[in-house]
Amino acid sequence: MLFICECKNTTFVPNKNNMDYLYIKALHVIFVVCWFAGLFYMVRLFIYNKEASEKEEPAKSILTTQLTLMQKKLWFIITWPSFIGTFIFGSWMLFLNPAILSFPWMWLKLIFVGLLALYHLQCHAYYKQQKAGIFNASSFKLRLFNELATIFLVAIVFLIIVRTSNSLVWGMLGLFIFATLLMGGVFIYKKQRQTMKTKADNKLPPSTNS
Repeated sequence: MLFICECKNTTFVPNKNNMDYLYIKALHVIFVVCWFAGLFYMVRLFIYNKEASEKEEPAKSILTTQLTLMQKKLWFIITWPSFIGTFIFGSWMLFLNPAILSFPWMWLKLIFVGLLALYHLQCHAYYKQQKAGIFNASSFKLRLFNELATIFLVAIVFLIIVRTSNSLVWGMLGLFIFATLLMGGVFIYKKQRQTMKTKADNKLPPSTNS
């Protein structure tokens, strides 16, 4: 999906056997889907681990140990291999069809792919921090960070499907509006959580000293 590319209104016939190209494309799509799934779930685990670190013992130790183990398995069994597979098969497809690089939308898409790769590396940095028991990022910051992957997904898919210059302009405008609404939803969610927490605290009976 990140590098899927046949020229619009043309039929691309790769130099190698066409079935080989289709197999490469199929594997590329599979790795992309797994990569995004891993990124989405990984950041959710960061949020859960951060919130677990704020609980009292023994719940804190039990939850953080389990969540850190889940992060390790997800990151190294699914997400990193999918990241590598995506770029191997995506680059292979570009090698078979280099003419696609003459289109402006393809370069714009590759920019988003590069930004997504940086996002992946930042996730790795968060993983190393939480594994070491460091929870500098707040759960709210992590929730905002989590939505970036959604923005990258929408941008890349639209750039793959919509390829004309005029459509790209409208697509970027739509992406900006979508990102604004997404971030607004996160802020509203944060406000609701704070309101619910305040109400719950107000319902607690006052402590008494014996």
